[in-house]
Amino acid sequence: MNKIIYVLILGILPISTFSQERSEKAILDSIINEADLLYKYEKITWNSTDLAYSNERIKENIGTYIVYLSNDTLFAVFADKEYKNQIAKYSFTKKNLKVPYSEDYEVKPISEKVSKLVEVKNAILKNLNSNAEKYSFNFQKGFNPNLVLIPEISGYKLYIIIGTPNSNVIPFGNDYLFKTDERGNVISWKKFHKTLIATQTKGPNNEVVVSAIHSHLKMTPYISATDICTFRLYGFDLFGMEEFMVTSTALNKVFKYNAKQNSITATEL
Repeated sequence: MNKIIYVLILGILPISTFSQERSEKAILDSIINEADLLYKYEKITWNSTDLAYSNERIKENIGTYIVYLSNDTLFAVFADKEYKNQIAKYSFTKKNLKVPYSEDYEVKPISEKVSKLVEVKNAILKNLNSNAEKYSFNFQKGFNPNLVLIPEISGYKLYIIIGTPNSNVIPFGNDYLFKTDERGNVISWKKFHKTLIATQTKGPNNEVVVSAIHSHLKMTPYISATDICTFRLYGFDLFGMEEFMVTSTALNKVFKYNAKQNSITATEL
């Protein structure tokens, strides 16, 4: 009798499994797409700030900066300390995030678009700073919060991901996503990891680490776009690592990200 029931259940599985796989694929594809966007914003930030801070005249007058995407071009605009004038602008294509195809150092009033982004960014920061306990901010020495502001149809989303000048470290964790209205008022927020996960890229005897792994609690069932962005910036670009893994306690799965293929695979624990 047990064998008959087992066969019948097996006969039902393909439809259910196909539906689940299709749903999971859609989720993982959306995570890759978001990670790609985050990575582009952060890579442009890295490369444009290197250029801006290597210019003494620009460096002394930087008050804030804004990175934004328009069609296939990413722009990094640096404003003065009064947030009124543009003092540098770098333009990058999606195909070349390393070297700008245009550099503009003419001092001029910032555009209406950039002015709005600066206004929203400052409004969100004011909210976050006044509610630091609510969001459980705890940024360790040597690990700095980097802000990524991305416009949406009815508002904005602001990611906080961690950066570090420390060598041989991938700064996973301590990352957030805030969703706001058009004025920068926080509507919802999410913390992806409870703590910083400073992952070493070399072993205790200077061995080369080829992969890394960390766990997600139920609050973050899937591998996150922030995980992937951070790994691409540090693990892949700086240290040549090709993959890392996340174990999901909520889904009882292991998600593996491969940077060369820019893909996620999932296996049961």
